[in-house]
Formats: sequence, structure tokens, C-alpha cells
Amino acid sequence: MNTPDPVGAGYVKSLARPGGNATGFLLFEYSIGAKWLDLLKKIAPEVNRVAVLRDATISAGLGQYGAVQSAAASFGVEASAIDLRDVSEIERDIAAFATTPGGGLIVSASPVATSHRDLIVKLAARHKLPAIYYERFFVAEGGLISYGPDIVDQYRRAPHYVDRILKGEKPADLPVQAPTKYELVINLKTAKALGLDVPNTLVGRADQLIE
Repeated sequence: MNTPDPVGAGYVKSLARPGGNATGFLLFEYSIGAKWLDLLKKIAPEVNRVAVLRDATISAGLGQYGAVQSAAASFGVEASAIDLRDVSEIERDIAAFATTPGGGLIVSASPVATSHRDLIVKLAARHKLPAIYYERFFVAEGGLISYGPDIVDQYRRAPHYVDRILKGEKPADLPVQAPTKYELVINLKTAKALGLDVPNTLVGRADQLIE
């Protein structure tokens, strides 16, 4: 049986030569899933089970979960998925996951996660689950840690592409651009509430610490 590649050669090729009349900037790369797992283990080493909250109806949800699955064994972690649907399912599935010790959450990028961010943060706190999120606003609202692209940097880079197209270059010839700058945000108050000692190495790397 072949192991699926969470990024995929076709995916990479399509970014380099998007074809048609489209190009642009990615908000997320699938491979960021492995980095989320790495950071979660650094801030909460006792985690040996992770539930990835994902939207299975979008490619980012499937791809980022695939990246976590591929990396999980190397971190001594068992990965499973919680599909983001309605509120009652999210509450039930997280509560069921939390009944066994050693659990942690990875919240992958999706509009559904954004719309339910207050609930997800509250459930993580209620069940004492260390969680890493894809966007800093989760941490500002009480989440533990986030790691994701600097959206402002993406907007700064976009006008250069617009200028090149207006000067006659074909969008199909311009590679789709992946993020080049990422932000690490840690909520020290939440870490304390979870009984976690944040390593100095993470404190030193953080772009923002919330106290």
C-alpha cells in the first residue's frame, strides 16, 4: 500500500506553474502540520495523543492533518481527527477525547474553526488540553500557543505581483507564493493554568508573549 504524500508532487508542480489565468499567495502550506506538532511537544512534552480539529471539506484540512499523521510517529504521538461541524459535535468529540490522559489539540486552518474559536478555546481550557492554533487571535482570546504566517507580510508582497501582471507578465507564469514569515505567539497565563513550564528556548523565539 502506498503512503499518501500530504503535500504531493502534483501540488508542488501546480504551485510552480499554476496554469490558467491564476496565481497568488498561499495562506498556509500543508507541511505546517508537522511544525505544529513539534511546537506542541516542546511546550507540553507529556502529550502522547493529539486530536487535529479540521474541516474535512477543504483541502487545507485534509492536507494539514496528513502532515501531522506523517510526522506523529517520530514524536511518539498518536494522531486522530475531529471533524469540525456543529457545536454539539465539537463539544462531544473533544470531551470524549479528553477522557484519556496525555491528550493535546491541534487546530488546523479553516473558516469553521475561526467561527467557533471562542468555543474551542473554552473547551481546551475546561478539559485541560494543551492546544496549538493556526492564528494568533486564538491565543489573544486565551489559547495556549499559535504558529502561523504573518498575514500582513503577505499583503506587503502582493502588490509586486500585481505590478508585474499589469506590466504584461502572464499570471500562469508566476509561481504561487508560499508564506516566508511566520509568527509564534504564546499565552504565558494559559500555560501557567495548565501547569506547563514554557521552555526558555520557546520564550526566546516567540514574536509575542501574552501575560
